[in-house]
Amino acid sequence: MTRLLTILLLMAGLAVPAAAQETTPEASPEAGAATDGAAAAEQDDDDDGEEAAAADAGVHEAGSKFDFGFSGIMARDNRTQLAPLTLGSGKPVATAEYKLKSGGFYRIDINADGSQELALSGGDFFRAIWVNEIVINDIEIRPMGVHSLEFDDAGTATISFIAIVPGRYTLSIPGSQGETQQAVFNIQ
Repeated sequence: MTRLLTILLLMAGLAVPAAAQETTPEASPEAGAATDGAAAAEQDDDDDGEEAAAADAGVHEAGSKFDFGFSGIMARDNRTQLAPLTLGSGKPVATAEYKLKSGGFYRIDINADGSQELALSGGDFFRAIWVNEIVINDIEIRPMGVHSLEFDDAGTATISFIAIVPGRYTLSIPGSQGETQQAVFNIQ
C-alpha cells in the first residue's frame, strides 16, 4: 500500500511543474506578437534583412564555402587530368603514387595494350570516390558502383570521379603480389 501511495505522490509531483508551465489562452494577440518578435530577434544573427527579402521573393539561396562558378565543382576548369594507368604483361601499372584532395574532381585514363587479359580491382577505392562516368569507346557509363574493370583486348577506359573519403587506397591486378602491379591513391 505504501508503494502505491509513493508512486501516486511522485506522479502528482512530476505533473505540477508541467501544469505550471502551460500558458493561458487569455493573452492578447499583441502580447504574443511582441513575444514572437523578441524571440526572432534573439535567433537572428544577421541584421541585414537579405534572408527576409529572399523569402519574400520565393528564393532560398544556400551560401557556399567555395566559388566553383556557374557549372559547379564538375566544370572542366575544376577537373584535374591524372597520369594514366597502364595494363600490360610485365609492365608497371603506375609510375608513382597519386596524391588527391577530398572534394577534388579528377579524370584518369586506363590503357590496356592487349598483351594479356588483365583487370584492375579496388572495391575500397571505388567506395571512397563518387564515380561520375566511365567512358569506353565513346560510350558513357554512369554506374551506381564499381568493383573492378577488366580488359580482354587493347583499349582505353576513362574514369571521371570526385574523391570523397580520405585514406590510402589501391587499384591492383587481382592475384598479383608485386608493388609495381598496383596504383596507390592517397586521398587527403
